[in-house]
Amino acid sequence: MNSSGRHLGRTILRTLLAVLLGVVMGALGTVVHRYGDDSWYLGLVLALALTAASGVLARAWAGYGTLLGFGVGWVGIVQVLSLPGSGGDVVVPAGVLGLVWSYAGVALLAVVAFLPASWFAEVPARPRRHVA
Repeated sequence: MNSSGRHLGRTILRTLLAVLLGVVMGALGTVVHRYGDDSWYLGLVLALALTAASGVLARAWAGYGTLLGFGVGWVGIVQVLSLPGSGGDVVVPAGVLGLVWSYAGVALLAVVAFLPASWFAEVPARPRRHVA
């Protein structure tokens, strides 16, 4: 297999792993987003921070493809958990908190997509100086 084939294989693997990461982070955030009281929803803040950090990781890992994969996994699991289960219960009720969790997470992923590309470039922080 030539180097372009290996590169394509690595990119596909990274994208699939990013989808899996999106599913895990979306499920974890969905479970904890309601933690807190009416004055301070610490769970929502932590879940959104985790979503943003994971989105940055996905983009830094292999670019927009992995960020898109992460977003697909995240949105998919959040939407699935918003549907009524077999007993009629939902993990994300249709209230303000559930809407903030769903839409703010997508908005954060959009912000990550528009971060400067130079933040994700693989260049040395300082150029090397030649010692004579």
